[in-house]
Amino acid sequence: MGILRPSNKVKEWIEGILFFFAGLIGALIIGWLIFPIALYSEHTQPIDFNHAIHLENVEGDSLSEKCLYCHEFYDDGNFAGIPRLEKCTDCHDPESPLGDSLQEKKFIEDYLAKEKEIPWYQYYKQPDCVYFPHVTHVKRARLECKVCHGNHGTSEYLPVYQQNRISGYSRNIWGKHISGYKKHTWDRMKMDDCAECHTKKGHEEYNSCFTCHK
Repeated sequence: MGILRPSNKVKEWIEGILFFFAGLIGALIIGWLIFPIALYSEHTQPIDFNHAIHLENVEGDSLSEKCLYCHEFYDDGNFAGIPRLEKCTDCHDPESPLGDSLQEKKFIEDYLAKEKEIPWYQYYKQPDCVYFPHVTHVKRARLECKVCHGNHGTSEYLPVYQQNRISGYSRNIWGKHISGYKKHTWDRMKMDDCAECHTKKGHEEYNSCFTCHK
């Protein structure tokens, strides 16, 4: 009894399937692993700021209230964002450092003593075309800071800042995963995420274009 051999068409079909999956796997590796590495540049912050140790000395009933001591609102409702050096002098004095760490010494010598602003990389800076009123979300909606910023306020070390080489914006805005997958509300800060939150809170009327793009 002779051995059955696959026809040429069957061979071509099998080869085609193998080439397809080889190409698919290669594309996934390049697109999901290699491309993100090339897309983002990494930068270390000027000072490795310890949020946790600062919060120990700030009064407040909640983490969000403590955050507002440094990340405050002005009288007109505008958000101060990253505190300027003047705010740091509420507690820090070049003549009497509060600690003896290398980061404290660098802060005192390179910035505070010279009255020089710290050139922080901003993890959460939105595009210029986006209007985001912090006071509305914090004061009126009473959202906790961690909804958008995760455990950033309780961290002991600052993460490496990753900047998109094309857009110039932080990876914290566009998302950690190029596939769009997110596990937490703070994994991304794109328009779809804002719209999703508005919908869950029963405020779909805030999803219109000109609410955020003015």
